[in-house]
Amino acid sequence: MKLDVSELLKKERSQKELHLEINEEKLYDGSDYINLLEPIKLDGTLSKVGDILTVDCTIHTVLELTCSRCVEKFSYPIDMTIEERLTTNDKANKDDDLIFINSDTIDITEIIENNIILTLPIQGLCKEDCKGLCHKCGTDLNLSTCHCNDDDVDPRLAKLKDLFLTD
Repeated sequence: MKLDVSELLKKERSQKELHLEINEEKLYDGSDYINLLEPIKLDGTLSKVGDILTVDCTIHTVLELTCSRCVEKFSYPIDMTIEERLTTNDKANKDDDLIFINSDTIDITEIIENNIILTLPIQGLCKEDCKGLCHKCGTDLNLSTCHCNDDDVDPRLAKLKDLFLTD
């Protein structure tokens, strides 16, 4: 979704309220597509002071992630605040956390998606104590137990097993 900021750019100081609902089905995190279970709701302000535009808002949505242990889908709510600074001044300090824009529009969807992706867990878990899948038979250990023998020891390390035996 593109936001027209041409009116804000003409003034030295100005502010605009933002109340948006973005109806995307998926977002791409760089390796996989993530389903959105709810539209992204954004509430906040877009303000300009000098040559700096500031997007300060809260967003809410629910994502569908895949558990990294048991491979089940689960919902993951997102409630976060975003503060991004943008500028049209190409002479601004490159070390500041600024997004450079060269037109009268801002792609707010891209800003929101990037912030959501940064908050995603490295390994999403359906629940904190997820047991995952059996590495031999593939049984979901959250639902049942398997009867696989767990005596699979690397022969190079078999002698170390004797260190833990007590008489």
